[in-house]
Amino acid sequence: MASKKKSARSKTSGKTSRGAPKRRAAAPGQGVYDESAIQTLDALEHIRLRTGMYIGRIGDGSHPQDGIYVMLKEVIDNAIDEYIMGHGKRITVHRDGPTVEVRDYGRGIPLGKVVECVSQINTGGKYNDDVFQFSVGLNGVGTKAVNALSSSFEVCSWRDGAFRRARFHQGRLDEDKKGKEAGVRDGTLVRFTPDPEIFGTYGWDEETIAHRLRYYAHLNAGLTLEYGKEKYVSQNGLADLLRDELGDAQPLYDVAHCRMDRLEFAWTHTNTYGETYFSFVNGQYTNDGGTHQSAFREGVLKGVNEFAGKSFAGEDVRDGLLGAIAVKIQDPVFESQTKNKLGSTEVRGWIVQEVKNQVVRWCHSHPEEAAALVDKVKANERVRKELSAIKKEARERARKVAIRIPKLIDCKEHYDDPRSKRRDETTIFLTEGDSAGGAMVQARDVHTQAIFSLRGKPLNTFGAKRDAIYKNEELYNVMRALGIEDDLDRLRYNRVVIATDADVDGMHIRNLLLTYFLRYFEELVTKGHLYILETPLFRVRNRQETRYCYTEAERDEAMKALSKHEVTRFKGLGEISANEFKSFIGKDIRLEPVAIKQMSEVGRCLEFYMGKNTPERRAFIVDNLISDVA
Repeated sequence: MASKKKSARSKTSGKTSRGAPKRRAAAPGQGVYDESAIQTLDALEHIRLRTGMYIGRIGDGSHPQDGIYVMLKEVIDNAIDEYIMGHGKRITVHRDGPTVEVRDYGRGIPLGKVVECVSQINTGGKYNDDVFQFSVGLNGVGTKAVNALSSSFEVCSWRDGAFRRARFHQGRLDEDKKGKEAGVRDGTLVRFTPDPEIFGTYGWDEETIAHRLRYYAHLNAGLTLEYGKEKYVSQNGLADLLRDELGDAQPLYDVAHCRMDRLEFAWTHTNTYGETYFSFVNGQYTNDGGTHQSAFREGVLKGVNEFAGKSFAGEDVRDGLLGAIAVKIQDPVFESQTKNKLGSTEVRGWIVQEVKNQVVRWCHSHPEEAAALVDKVKANERVRKELSAIKKEARERARKVAIRIPKLIDCKEHYDDPRSKRRDETTIFLTEGDSAGGAMVQARDVHTQAIFSLRGKPLNTFGAKRDAIYKNEELYNVMRALGIEDDLDRLRYNRVVIATDADVDGMHIRNLLLTYFLRYFEELVTKGHLYILETPLFRVRNRQETRYCYTEAERDEAMKALSKHEVTRFKGLGEISANEFKSFIGKDIRLEPVAIKQMSEVGRCLEFYMGKNTPERRAFIVDNLISDVA
């Protein structure tokens, strides 16, 4: 859902809006495969050529997981590591247009190794457990990737009245100075500008930076982070984080909080559906969870059951649970370079036991809050049993209508099949009507792309109870197609893509589907499975060339570039031929991830866009139209 508040974003243009300049590839089978075809890339070239391996998605700065924020995180992580090891209680962040600088007041990089630490892969102090015990950056890659992917990069270290400053261009050393500078506090400064040749047109989102800095403050109680005129500091750690995420929403009981040397966690229950977690390892936000998060979930279940003397089901204890966990471990094992999911198995046992013990202790020392927790679990159990009968009726009704799921054209690979070699590529398109669906069916990859055609506008589920989505045939079939009617862990596709027309009706259908997923399957969004398909609005062509344009600005540019052209405005996906669709849902597919910056935004946005406040919405539309015209 779009936010009513517009963010200040600085735009920087490059050669392409989707990454590095595209290279013309030879047609299949035309390249000569001999010794000359074998290439050896140095580390710098590899980072710039295979950017996604180091920072994940490139993006344009509109999404919290876009590459420029990963670069910023890598730099701040080094400053945080200094604080964790007891050196420096203040970090300053400053942005000037596309350029960002981070200054810490730790020990400073040893002056003799400043250049190597930011330019040579597998070089750093974090292999030494005596120097950095609980570091995230254990592979010596992070800052080197930032350097390689920056048009300009500067690092300066101050130690004991001396300094060393190095400047780079696209990862290549331009300048290296050293000398004396009395009166300057020890520490390190890193200044970088993401390279437009890699990132194209991008912009820093102020809210995303601020949100990231708040996370750092909550994870490091007592640390002060300064950005512009704002200071971010937290005394109550993860408890403050959950209260920030809740905003004005009231939990069922005050946030419970436990903090130990290597483990900190907090939790409460809300009236929302599903579970929501914020998990961290050595200060790194693991948005895909991992072994520490699953251990936390199990520990809460065991603790509640021991206190209540019951055998509540896990789904009853955890429905509506809002939790956060941060763990410090040596040599963490992550499942990818971007460190989104912890894979270390040895942490599970002791985390489960610690969480269980602390939950039991908290329940005994907070009897009123514990009673509210148990009442919530009992209510969940009652609703689940009532809902099971409704689910059974829905299944029986669906079987009578058809053996197969109506309007679903399935693919061969599936996300819930661990044997699938292409499970991460699996996608289902929720498309508007049979005409668009028909073109996509002809254009799709039958192995990884499925199509589900909607029949008109879905039910507006804002304010509806959970049983409504099982009683509604269309929404129940969506659940069946995705495999989530019982459990989100059975999701059959990695990417769920809303593909609707670029008109008023299409936008309305998109909002109805967003409401449905955000209200009942929020975890599907928070784990990064939900996307919006971007398709071109215009086609500009002449006899020599065809250009597809996604904005009016791109259309105007194409019209100037192509002589004797014709312009087509695509009113709906059904007007795009199957041959054209192949490029739009193929290797050059454009997907806009649906992201939640803060939990409290969800309720406010749904209330504003999908609630019964029609006059307020009308006034908002009129005001924005007037301001745009002006």
